[in-house]
Amino acid sequence: MLRLKDADKVVGTRRLTKAIEQGQIKLAYVAQDADLFITRQIDTLCKQHNVPLVEVPSMKALGEACAVEVPTAAAGIKKPAQ
Repeated sequence: MLRLKDADKVVGTRRLTKAIEQGQIKLAYVAQDADLFITRQIDTLCKQHNVPLVEVPSMKALGEACAVEVPTAAAGIKKPAQ
């Protein structure tokens, strides 16, 4: 999870969902204490698009790992530009 701070990333459920659908994400993260609808949605998308998914303990921890000042339900690391 430490890779998130300096990585080319997307933060937030909407942005992550769109990026996964566009094939831009190589690794996704979701907070275990996020709303169940969100966690299921991200899990399903990751399975459909063969994106590894890492669960983190809390939205607070994920937000801190992303270097944002708010709790974050989901985030992802982008694939390198081709």
